Amino acid sequence: MSTENLEVTGPAPGQVATVATPINLILISLLVLLAYLRLRPTAPATLPKGPPPVVFKHFTPPTLKPYNGENDMPVYLAVRGKVFDVTSGRNFYGPGGPYENFAGRDASRGLACGSFDEDMLTKDLQGPLDDLKDLGPEEMEAMRGWEERFNEKYLVVGKLVSVSDSEAPKA
Repeated sequence: MSTENLEVTGPAPGQVATVATPINLILISLLVLLAYLRLRPTAPATLPKGPPPVVFKHFTPPTLKPYNGENDMPVYLAVRGKVFDVTSGRNFYGPGGPYENFAGRDASRGLACGSFDEDMLTKDLQGPLDDLKDLGPEEMEAMRGWEERFNEKYLVVGKLVSVSDSEAPKA
């Protein structure tokens, strides 16, 4: 085997070395493209639409009843006279949920007693509101705990008043 002496030579005298070789042009083009993709302006982020505004209003038991989550209605329930929008918890309070009996109703007594039975709900929607005076201290404390939880988690959308109350909405 013979070893030949290879010499690396530069440009011939009088010629200038150029960077415009095909491989260099491809690499420069690729570098410019990557820089553009990295630094190009992006479209401004858009915020999702918020829920429609809710106006605080007075509810009576009959006017609260339709807000039970059926027919694409929101889910409202009342605790100690405050009406809460619990639509975000539709899985619990809406149709088919474990607390569905309370949807569109005054849930105070049922939550205080820890019972989901129908007999915990006021039967006469035209009569006076349940004053809860017969509840014991433990039941009242349980109800206050529920009310506190609802205040932290859900929006108060109204006040529950009896049909005969002066603040009751007129038909």
